[in-house]
Amino acid sequence: MTAWKKYLNPERRRAGTSLPPSLFTAETRTQIERDYDRVLFSTPVRRMADKTQVFPLERNDMVRTRLTHSHEVANLARSVGIDLAFNHGLAAEVPHAARDIPALLATIGLAHDLGNPPFGHQGEDAIARWFALHREAVLDSDPTLTEAMKLDFLRFEGNAQTLRLLTKLQLINDDYGLNLTHATLAALMKYPVAADEVDANHVASKKHGYFQSERHIVEEVRAATGLAPGQRHPLTFIMEACDDIAYSVLDAEDAVKKRLVSFSDIIAFLRHAAPDDEVVARVCEQASAEHHYYRQEQLSPAELNDISMQTFRIRAISALMQAVAETWLQNRRAIEAGDFNRELVADSRAGELLAALKQFNWRHAYRHKSVLKVELTGFQVIHGLMDAFWFAIIDRTEPHDPASARRSPLSSYIYGLISENYRRVFESPGNPMPLRYREAQLLTDMLAGMTDSYAVSLWEEIRQFQQRYPSPADIPTPS
Repeated sequence: MTAWKKYLNPERRRAGTSLPPSLFTAETRTQIERDYDRVLFSTPVRRMADKTQVFPLERNDMVRTRLTHSHEVANLARSVGIDLAFNHGLAAEVPHAARDIPALLATIGLAHDLGNPPFGHQGEDAIARWFALHREAVLDSDPTLTEAMKLDFLRFEGNAQTLRLLTKLQLINDDYGLNLTHATLAALMKYPVAADEVDANHVASKKHGYFQSERHIVEEVRAATGLAPGQRHPLTFIMEACDDIAYSVLDAEDAVKKRLVSFSDIIAFLRHAAPDDEVVARVCEQASAEHHYYRQEQLSPAELNDISMQTFRIRAISALMQAVAETWLQNRRAIEAGDFNRELVADSRAGELLAALKQFNWRHAYRHKSVLKVELTGFQVIHGLMDAFWFAIIDRTEPHDPASARRSPLSSYIYGLISENYRRVFESPGNPMPLRYREAQLLTDMLAGMTDSYAVSLWEEIRQFQQRYPSPADIPTPS
């Protein structure tokens, strides 16, 4: 079996059920193509429409959400896959490779941010900070928790939550989640290491991509796809590059849509940041020429800004995407061997363009006072919700029985707000993790699954209830 036959392994963790053929129509999709459909129609994908990309609680419909970002990443990744499969014969010896490679890249592009909590990366930081503040009472109080288990929460990571969501929490009819193929699960792991294996000096282990609770799944996927511990799937580099391209170019476009900056601001910044770079010069010249052409039309300043940014987006993405495929092919052997320790775009001839765009976004979008103000709100909301849900999770009549009744009407109500399938995983007698780990994980499962607006409205509801009844003894007993 060639390496690519294992990299594109279409088998699933649970084999398909054997039902009479009369119950099926002829299946025209490959197994990996079906993965995309399973992810697309899942509830967590729809929730991303109300999750932050850059600007939390944004009222402007033109500004991107986590959902639109994910669709854009999926589209970019699929286009690279089509180029590699059809124009360069990648994995030509593998049946259906020309269909499976683009489909796999589209799937992981769509799914890569599913585990992100509300308020984006600030939400991740807020969750980790809560556990750091409560470490002694929540984590250190249980001697059965290993340091690796504690780091799952002290370094809470949306990438790891994505894998957990797709393999356990998002149910079809059993405990296998969406039961995706081994190939898709392997390629989905941007960081194929655990929290205690993080190494900032290696591109594939800067963060962690799975929790201790999913370690056995990762080992199974590695065995099925031929990947060594810590080794990335070769196609993961492409998804990572497309993610970088999407947020770097399109976050800048959103900053213009919000009128935080103008098209001319971006061009001036890029030319100053990389004055001698050929790719930057070409993209700026092309976009500026079209900008001058549009100035001849009867456009308002806002319209001129918008259409100029659209042309800039086209030129910039084109240059960056060409560089991605080119660099991947140049480094293919090292990538397949697990010896490539760089990011595709950063290592390409378009690296200066990407770096300058990231620098621009950091200065003029991510650190804008309007963004920071709402981020602070999100931080307070998440900590308030975690306090409330932690109280509800541990306030039960039988400390050693997670399914036992809650001790107060308030904790019963809040515990009932937790998704039923999340509670089922937590309460399952077959769950092998220590009880305290399961309690902390139920907390993060619930928080990570919330949308921005739901988190804000729920926290306001709980806070008003707590203000009305500051003590459980004050809550009236139902007649």
